[in-house]
Amino acid sequence: QVQLVESGGGLVQAGDSLRLSCAASGHTFSAYNLGWFRQAPGKEREFVAAITRSGERTFYADSVKGRFTISRDNTKNAVYLQMNSLKPEDTAAYYCSADRGRLLNTRSSNYDYWGQGTQVTVSS
Repeated sequence: QVQLVESGGGLVQAGDSLRLSCAASGHTFSAYNLGWFRQAPGKEREFVAAITRSGERTFYADSVKGRFTISRDNTKNAVYLQMNSLKPEDTAAYYCSADRGRLLNTRSSNYDYWGQGTQVTVSS
């Protein structure tokens, strides 16, 4: 089992950057693909980015491609989301997640473990 705790959210202005972190506890962190999702008020949770166990492959939602970067450090049991050129529409609660499956997934239902979320608010 994996416990996930996000941090790094906050209130920023459009065009600013933020780096979200997610610390994992539990064993075999490197056995999981990891993902970031977000959920705005009144909307469904949506996929943001995912990374394979080794960090070799990544995948992004079209809405964040070129602005966000997902990375992981298996020696620190951590996954990160670097967010640049933030827009008001990026405002949401951001969640990290872990997936035991073999393939990178964009569906939240495929992920097995979730953090509690960290709020990102981007003002215009």
